[in-house]
Amino acid sequence: MGVTVPTAAAPPLRARRRSPRRDRALWTCVGIFALIVLAAVSAPLWWHASPTDTDPLAALQGPAWAHPMGTDQVGRDMLARVLGGARISLLAASSVALVGGSLGALLGIAAGLGGRLLDGGLMRIFDAMLAFPPVIFAMAVTLGIGVGLATACVGVALSAVPYVARVVRSDVLRVRNAGHVEAAHALGVPPAQIVRRHVVPHVLPTALVQIASLFSFSIVAIAALGFIGLGAQIPTPEWGTTITEGSALVLVGKWWVSTFPGLCLLIVTAASAVIAERIRVRLDPRNRSGRALP
Repeated sequence: MGVTVPTAAAPPLRARRRSPRRDRALWTCVGIFALIVLAAVSAPLWWHASPTDTDPLAALQGPAWAHPMGTDQVGRDMLARVLGGARISLLAASSVALVGGSLGALLGIAAGLGGRLLDGGLMRIFDAMLAFPPVIFAMAVTLGIGVGLATACVGVALSAVPYVARVVRSDVLRVRNAGHVEAAHALGVPPAQIVRRHVVPHVLPTALVQIASLFSFSIVAIAALGFIGLGAQIPTPEWGTTITEGSALVLVGKWWVSTFPGLCLLIVTAASAVIAERIRVRLDPRNRSGRALP
């Protein structure tokens, strides 16, 4: 007579859900991003070279102890320029993400809660803006109001507004037609209170995800505008501008002038994209059933 070996019951699906504390990809990217931010902010305390001071006698020196990332064609220290560019690029991208994301979220809420005329008018404006790729739209805005870092930020922020607004609007329409919101209307609850207590709390996670996703796009778009001469202008140590200055030198073997700012741009963009994706997965209601995260 065979012996039946009892087997442990499979744990419920919710128990197999990966805890955020065990998400190695998330915390690795958070650590890298925090390290770059800390290095950029504290750079004046531990690295005293100026990102704009020139020294023709030290031009195009390779990475060495005195200049860990080498020097450019006029003798400027590349480590100082990369760290200075980090401060400029991170601040500019953060401003664009906050302003563009917040404006898009407000317009999306207005379109979702407004009448047919307001909703239709805003959607037609957004459709016209979406007819152009976002970087092309940002280029057009920058050329229209003047070349510079500030105007490039304005162009990138405006190019992101319709994307955020359409996502938030769809979420508002879903919440507006929910049963508890219709019941609140039937009970005579003031519209302002319904928006504050029922609409905004449900839409806020979506808006936060869009703002987080917008950061990685913003930092690349601002660098792209600087690369083609529409963003920060020389000698501002912005990453896109610095890559432009060193792109021709790669052909003669002076790779470090554009390589180091390009690597920093790649690392920050990849880390912020992973963080934004993890935030989206964590806040997505469809992933709260306990499905294990990748």
